Amino acid sequence: MNNASIFQIFYSQDTRLNLDPSFIPLENVGNIRSDWREYWPIRSYLLNNNLDENILYGFFSPKFREKTGLVAADCYKFIGSADSAVDVFSFSPFFDIAAWYQNSFFQAIQKHPNAVSIIEESITILDPSITLEKLVMHSGNNIFCNYFVAKPKFWRVWLNKCEVIFNEAEMGLSPLGVGLNLAAEGHHSNAPIKTFIIERVASLILASNDSWNIRAYNPLSLPLAPTLISKELTGLIQLDALKIAYAQTKREEYLNLFINIRNLISKKINNGLS
Repeated sequence: MNNASIFQIFYSQDTRLNLDPSFIPLENVGNIRSDWREYWPIRSYLLNNNLDENILYGFFSPKFREKTGLVAADCYKFIGSADSAVDVFSFSPFFDIAAWYQNSFFQAIQKHPNAVSIIEESITILDPSITLEKLVMHSGNNIFCNYFVAKPKFWRVWLNKCEVIFNEAEMGLSPLGVGLNLAAEGHHSNAPIKTFIIERVASLILASNDSWNIRAYNPLSLPLAPTLISKELTGLIQLDALKIAYAQTKREEYLNLFINIRNLISKKINNGLS
């Protein structure tokens, strides 16, 4: 059986009252670096605590149940039933969004038009071997909202990469550093672009290195996003399956078919609106 310590972040006493009582409260009262969102309390914990190599760790936002429909008992049961060889457990909602886009960076580019060059430059400094056009994420490795629980060895890799973005943004000396601190266009808040890149680092690590052992909670049992594409579930399942096949074989035929089917679904949706 796997042992896990899953923390849930709170920003005030009111927030704390709404936490799942079976998660471990992680204080971020005052939210002194709100520009980093959840990364700030997660970073602070990882830098100031020695992680037990026999324990998996997770850091969830206060909206975990709202976004996933899951409670702590569901997470602990899922983790406890798995083989100890698993490095990362994912509890990611929004299967429709994950299936629709080739990778979550393309989704960010569409949602936040002013982030295109910043995302591309960030990927280059994180891993210059990665080509965005060939990067494929699927339901097995695409993590939303940092809803994952992992072994310390994964958290160390994650933190090292996140710190590259953190240091670039904190110095703010380069065009990339300045861009990371810009508010992302198309978002309901003034969240800076850097937070949307940090949120995708776990997925980037998993999608670019298949040596990690991942187990994902069935995303089809979790909430979908309120989008038009969510009504095309059969097509979305096909898209996800094609991405998984491409990730396993690197055969271009699978990726090409993914693009063709996605175009067909897009035409169907657009025709329905006309």
